[in-house]
Amino acid sequence: MSGTPGKPRLALFISGGGRTALNIADEIDTGKLIAEIAVVVASRQCAGVERCRDRGLDAIIEKGVIPEDRLAQILGEHRVDLVCLAGYLKLLPIPDGWQGRILNIHPSLLPKFGGPGMYGELVHSAVLKAGEQKSGCTVHICDDEFDRGPIVLQKSCEVVQDDTPETLAARVFRTECEAYPEAIRTTLKTLGFDADQ
Repeated sequence: MSGTPGKPRLALFISGGGRTALNIADEIDTGKLIAEIAVVVASRQCAGVERCRDRGLDAIIEKGVIPEDRLAQILGEHRVDLVCLAGYLKLLPIPDGWQGRILNIHPSLLPKFGGPGMYGELVHSAVLKAGEQKSGCTVHICDDEFDRGPIVLQKSCEVVQDDTPETLAARVFRTECEAYPEAIRTTLKTLGFDADQ
């Protein structure tokens, strides 16, 4: 997945198990998404780092909040075209020239259940506590706040009566596996790339 001329180059940012990053890698490997993964950046040592390395992906660890100049350096060194936050729990500064080129996926239908501290099962617990009848995921362009910025797309799923945070999380993740590659394709087209199969 590296070095092919003309393919858009993605940087995937993770903080956990790397499932979302590996889903994107699967979409690329099966030809459903025309792109390559230039680098995976983790906010800490986590299971996702080894899983990505096992897939042959270049994975680096940048602990804490990445300063804007360091982020620009990483993206430049790896010739990145689009950044995809894939379970990344830090707020990224947006370097000059990167507005509209950083995507995030969130496990709720924003603007509901987003913002600082709203991630993982905390989101799904809040959805259930609020008595929502549907949930899903949102892919949006990042700005300088958590879970804000223009929405690229949303996919919804039903909340069922006996849902637990775990069962709802599994259903929402299935929507994420469809939504993120679709949103990446849409954004790459906006940036002038042909990312269709």
